[in-house]
Amino acid sequence: MPTVDEIAFQHPSEREFARLLDFYGIRWEYEPRTFPLEYNPDGSIRSAFSPDFYPPDLDLYVELTAQSSRLNHLKNRKIRRLKELYPDINIKLLNRRDLQQLALKYALPRPVGSAPSEKDS
Repeated sequence: MPTVDEIAFQHPSEREFARLLDFYGIRWEYEPRTFPLEYNPDGSIRSAFSPDFYPPDLDLYVELTAQSSRLNHLKNRKIRRLKELYPDINIKLLNRRDLQQLALKYALPRPVGSAPSEKDS
């Protein structure tokens, strides 16, 4: 299995989340599965979703987003569709506020694009 430093994460918050999982000895996989969500008339995949993390011992997919909540419409729609099509799949969305709280609690770098908190002053 590749290490944190060998993976080309899509966002810096993903790397920090992976480091947090490693620190606590939680096994994880990065984007291990793609779930088809919509198909074209010819049967090809029109829309799909690849959650960021899968800790197999927890049987939980985790999707991270550092975007503001008002910009998360597409991601939320994909997660709702995933739950409709794959009801046995457990998935958790960690939004920007969740990531900020993790950063504060575990002294991680603040997620890119997030506003400083009062504790940063």
